Amino acid sequence: MERRSDAAQTRRGGDRRSAFERFVEQAQLRVSQAPFFFVCAGLVALWLVSLPMWTDLKTWQVAIHTVASVFTLLLVVLLENASRRADEAAQEKLNVIAEALAALMDSSAAHDPALREAATRLRDAVGLEARH
Repeated sequence: MERRSDAAQTRRGGDRRSAFERFVEQAQLRVSQAPFFFVCAGLVALWLVSLPMWTDLKTWQVAIHTVASVFTLLLVVLLENASRRADEAAQEKLNVIAEALAALMDSSAAHDPALREAATRLRDAVGLEARH
């Protein structure tokens, strides 16, 4: 019986991502584009020109540092989540390619015994990232 990869099973089941995972994907898409950079640069510019409205320079500095720190923490968490899922997807694709290559090597192994050993090592390497 043919073993189906995790990716193939996911495709058959449709999009089973959680609302959070879809949100993370959209957030990653938005923050990696130029408009987001310009919005951030605009906020910094507004902060700079707001200096005369603040009576205390230290409070003015704390305001931007607090907002920037909170925003940075949220973005790091979202982008790390997106990065982890992208790494897992890439690894699954590599595993599928390795499995297909091992099957191809097995079909030609009758003519080359060394090829059978290489196919075995390749199969042993599939899923290695989960064992380490």
